[in-house]
Amino acid sequence: MKKIEHLGIAVNNLEESSLLYEKLFGSPAYKLEEVDSEGVKTAFFMSGPNKIELLEATNPESPIAKFIAKKGEGIHHIAFDVEDIQLEIARLKNEGFVILNEVPKKGADNKLVVFLHPKSTNGVLIELCQEIR
Repeated sequence: MKKIEHLGIAVNNLEESSLLYEKLFGSPAYKLEEVDSEGVKTAFFMSGPNKIELLEATNPESPIAKFIAKKGEGIHHIAFDVEDIQLEIARLKNEGFVILNEVPKKGADNKLVVFLHPKSTNGVLIELCQEIR
């Protein structure tokens, strides 16, 4: 894992939350995107070299809707940038981590993504991200 790629924050209302983060960072989101496969709309912000992803559910069955119903708004996941997502999947499986989707899928911001089950990571949802080349 090369670095933290971004922090994902679940929000009820992307438009309202984006205004809040625009004020916080002093600049607007650099990218808005909808990921149909995950049932989310996203907004990405930069703070220095760090990225924040706001996530709003687009349907009541999406993982974000379920997360907010259970835990409320807040930090949803930590994403790590990886060079080779397939090698990381194999390495982490070998180390005993539970992989939620062993086949990487297209995520937001031009990334292939895989998630590790929070039960195997002390309650933290971990996302692995590899830039699509």
